[in-house]
Amino acid sequence: MAVTHAAGTRTNIANQVLTDIDAGSGNPTLEFQTSGAVEVATLTCSDPAGTVSGAVLTFSTITSDSSATGGTIAKAQIKTGAGAAVLSCACGTSGSDINLSSLVIGAGDTVSCSSLTYTAPA
Repeated sequence: MAVTHAAGTRTNIANQVLTDIDAGSGNPTLEFQTSGAVEVATLTCSDPAGTVSGAVLTFSTITSDSSATGGTIAKAQIKTGAGAAVLSCACGTSGSDINLSSLVIGAGDTVSCSSLTYTAPA
């Protein structure tokens, strides 16, 4: 039997993730990275980063990076305004945690995120 969480616990987890993302001063970020953890693009999240309903954290507006460093995206991290990683996930063009239209980003390209959610584990 797999471990599962009750609905209330899942809501608590999602709220704690939001609290951790919003900790400290400054806006949280969504940082796209290469497989070697080199920054490719950094997008700025709203502060507070979003809202929780049930087990789902829905991010508010995320500002595009209009001058990306460039590289091939393999993963992403959501960081506090102080730069501490809270969440890490895989990136791909389909079937991944975060799906992008292209993983290859040129230096100076604009990288945007139209929507982002986090769902606490079941």
